[in-house]
Amino acid sequence: MNSAVALRPAPLAVLELLKPITWFPPMWALGCGIVSSGVPAGQRWPLIAAGVLVAGPLVCGTSQAVNDWYDRHVDAINEPDRPIPSGRIPGRWGFHIAVGWTALSLLIATSLGTWGFGAAVVGLVLAWAYSAPPIRLKQNGWWGNAACGLCYEGLPWFTGAAVMSAASPDWRIVVVALLYSIGAHGIMTLNDFKSVEGDKRMGIDSLPVLLGVGNAARFACLVMAVPQIAVVALLSIWQRPFYAAAVGALLVAQCFLMAHFLKSPRERAPWYNATGISCYVVGMLVSAFALAAIRAG
Repeated sequence: MNSAVALRPAPLAVLELLKPITWFPPMWALGCGIVSSGVPAGQRWPLIAAGVLVAGPLVCGTSQAVNDWYDRHVDAINEPDRPIPSGRIPGRWGFHIAVGWTALSLLIATSLGTWGFGAAVVGLVLAWAYSAPPIRLKQNGWWGNAACGLCYEGLPWFTGAAVMSAASPDWRIVVVALLYSIGAHGIMTLNDFKSVEGDKRMGIDSLPVLLGVGNAARFACLVMAVPQIAVVALLSIWQRPFYAAAVGALLVAQCFLMAHFLKSPRERAPWYNATGISCYVVGMLVSAFALAAIRAG
C-alpha cells in the first residue's frame, strides 16, 4: 500500500504543476473583456464565474501541465525541482493530468455559449500545439510567443466579451484585444531569459537564443510598446482622449522601467515582470473601460 501511494502525486504537487500564479493574466484579460462589453453583470454572475474558471485554473492550468510534461527533459537541466523532473509527479501522471484537465475544460466551457466555447477550444488546441510534438510551437520563439500572447490576452478578452454579449464581440474590442496579444509576445520573451543555457542544449530556438540576450530584450520592449501606441491612437480617434492619455502615461512609465531593464536583461527580467508588466495590465483595464464608454455612446 505504501508503494502504491508513493506512485501517486500529492495534491500539492499537482497544484504546483498547474501553476496558479500563471492563472492571473488570462483571468485579468477575461475581466477586461467583461468590462469592455459594456453589458451590466446582472444575472450573468454564473457565466462570469464559469468564464473565470475556464480561463484560469482550467485552460491555463492545462497549458502548464502539457508544457511541463513535454518539457520535462529541459526542466531537468534548467529547473530540476519542478514536480515532474523531481519525481514528485511520477511516471506518466503528468500526461494523464494534462489530458484529464483538457476534458474538464471542454466540459465546463460548454456553459459559455458558442463563441465562448469556441475560444476555449482554440486555446486548448494552442496549448497542446505549443508544447507537444510534432508541432511544438515553442521550438521557435516567434511562433511560440505568438501563441502564448494570444492565449494569455486575446482569447480570454474575446471570451469575456462574448459571454457577456452572447454574440461575437464588437470589432473594436477584437482589435484592441489583438493589439494587447501582440504586446504579450514581448512579455513572453521575458520568461525565456532564465533558460538560455538549457534551451541551447535542447535545440529550442527562443528569441534570446536566436537573437542574443541584448537584442531579444530590445525587441521585446519594442513589441510591448508599439501596440500600446496603437491603442492610444485608436482611443484618440474614437474620441476618448482621457482614456488615451491614461494609457499613454502608463506607457511612458514603462519606457523608463525598460531603460533600467535593458542594462541587465537576464538579471532584471523578473523585476520588470513585477513593475513594467503591472503598468501594461493596468493599461488593458483602462482600455476596457474606454471601450465600454464607446459602446455606451
